[in-house]
Amino acid sequence: MDSPNDPWFTCLAPCVSLLPCGQGRHVVRWEAGELRLAGHDDPEAELVLAALGGGKVRCIEVAEAWGRHAADLTVLGIGPRSPADEIAVGWDDVDSAAQAGLRGMLPSHRPGRLANPPVAAIARASARHAQLKQEAEQAGRRRDDMLSLFALGYGFQVRLIGHVVAAHAARPGPGSRPALAAALAGRLAPVAEQWLGIDPGQVKVTLRGERGWGSVELTGHGAQRRLQVSLPAAWLARVWVPGLALVGRHLVVAVPRAGWPDAQVLALRAPGAEPVLLDVHAGGDPSGARDVPHWTL
Repeated sequence: MDSPNDPWFTCLAPCVSLLPCGQGRHVVRWEAGELRLAGHDDPEAELVLAALGGGKVRCIEVAEAWGRHAADLTVLGIGPRSPADEIAVGWDDVDSAAQAGLRGMLPSHRPGRLANPPVAAIARASARHAQLKQEAEQAGRRRDDMLSLFALGYGFQVRLIGHVVAAHAARPGPGSRPALAAALAGRLAPVAEQWLGIDPGQVKVTLRGERGWGSVELTGHGAQRRLQVSLPAAWLARVWVPGLALVGRHLVVAVPRAGWPDAQVLALRAPGAEPVLLDVHAGGDPSGARDVPHWTL
């Protein structure tokens, strides 16, 4: 069972990325659940000025995008599902998409010449045009936001997933449960394939409440074999995001004592077995390009 006093990100090391900003390249840093702009002396003041209509530099745009999507469930559907699931986006891609978006914006509304047009019809057409323009702007901003956030690299991508899950996991409502269940199934299946060699299509995952760690059972034989897994949504943030899902041929189901680079986990050697407590240690370079820590017993 997870410790209720440990924040979900306790097993995560700091993560850094370089991005073009102004005339140079600035460091964006994620640490202890916060996005930090190392290249700006007073980023909070710049965010306030940007909100008031002032000019924005890229670091500020990225920080705003992060804030807009830190609880956005759609992130779970497009983010990576494993370290091998690379979403390669560069800042040139971000700039190209932004320029294409500007060229594709709807033109200003200019009603044509009509002979005695009904006032009501003009009003409806104008309202519809305004709605379409607003929808196009929102879609363009969402696209630009996602590209910018993914351009930060895999470490930031999975941490953003952690923020989204944590925002909804404690009390998943009817609107969030399907997205959380799909996110859990999509990310547990590759782990189960590594653990047991089972086909991902034979893994059946259900979302359970936050009390207790859940259950893992293997049933059937051959084509009828099924791995039935029930885990809380918080497993994604506390176990999968830090790269703890599979350690030493054990499936980790909870983190009773979180920490970096040392933690204690609750893990299964095989489906249906009693979970055991294991002390684990994170090795490797957490600031590496892929930011995928390697945990060992």
